[in-house]
Amino acid sequence: MSPVQRRVLLVRSAAYALALGGLTLGRPLHARTDLQPVNLSVVGPGHLLLLPITLASRIGADSAEGLDFRIHYVGGGPMAYRDMLIGNADFGAAGMPALAVQRLAGKPVMGIMPITQVPAYTFVAGSQWRDRVRTVADLAGKVIGVKGYVPGGRASSQVMAEYVLRRAGVDPGRVNFVAVNLSYENQHAALASGSVDALMSDEPFASRLVQARVAYVLEDYHDLEDTRRRFGGLFLNGVVACSEALVERRPELVERTVKALRRALVWIDGHSAAEVATQMVPGPESDRKALLDVLRLRKNIYSRDGRFSDAQLDTVERFMRATEDSPQGRGFRVRDMINSRWAGRMP
Repeated sequence: MSPVQRRVLLVRSAAYALALGGLTLGRPLHARTDLQPVNLSVVGPGHLLLLPITLASRIGADSAEGLDFRIHYVGGGPMAYRDMLIGNADFGAAGMPALAVQRLAGKPVMGIMPITQVPAYTFVAGSQWRDRVRTVADLAGKVIGVKGYVPGGRASSQVMAEYVLRRAGVDPGRVNFVAVNLSYENQHAALASGSVDALMSDEPFASRLVQARVAYVLEDYHDLEDTRRRFGGLFLNGVVACSEALVERRPELVERTVKALRRALVWIDGHSAAEVATQMVPGPESDRKALLDVLRLRKNIYSRDGRFSDAQLDTVERFMRATEDSPQGRGFRVRDMINSRWAGRMP
């Protein structure tokens, strides 16, 4: 399938974000009362990056481990990790670069479970720039939208934008980054109003923006082979994390949470895109078809069994050392912030 055909198929998935964003994630009225509540602060809803966490709740992977996942969606990785660190959530789920930024700032964060093996972003530019911004190198002097942030933290989408800008020969200091909420409505408004010139977006939002003719794609970071070419290997981005204190205080909760999430990843790997779509969107057939179009192309972005990959960790380490221009950044060791005791490791 050609890149153009892939893009056309993804555009047909526009309704997916609305369908997933409208999901009811709570338990039914007859829910079991013997389940242990687990609070997760997750970037979302509606994008593919962390879909397996929602799916875990939909298929009962959490209850199979005696847990009740209670998912609170936030607008960016720094917020998810802040919730985790201040005790508003047991776990945070977002991008690996944002977690690394927290670690470099001295925060006691620990990655416990990988979710994706590619960045899973799409770099788009506002349609008014189509004749003048043809590549990332043309973004010097422009305003770039990234996900929300908190003091002392940067979203993974911003760290990713900084990396690809440097690779294109553009000093990140020559662009202005502004926070744009994850929702499609906010992304659309930011581009349509000219508040931002470009945006590090997600699927299926990027396809909806293209369909609405407010954006066009500069670069896409979902394809496995393209990820190997761009980053020197597959790339662990979506990750579940917790505080070091939780690992020490409640290792059994960490273990059961990892097992539940592994159930979801293995379930995705062993089932068809149609079966995943049915679990995620059991409502109108049109909504399920939209998600199915996405998953037929992108189901392989997820870790197959939830084990940490040494090769992917090496890619992240190179990435962070290239991005963080400081003594700590240049000496960054990703394995210092990974606890693979429950998820396991592979080459």
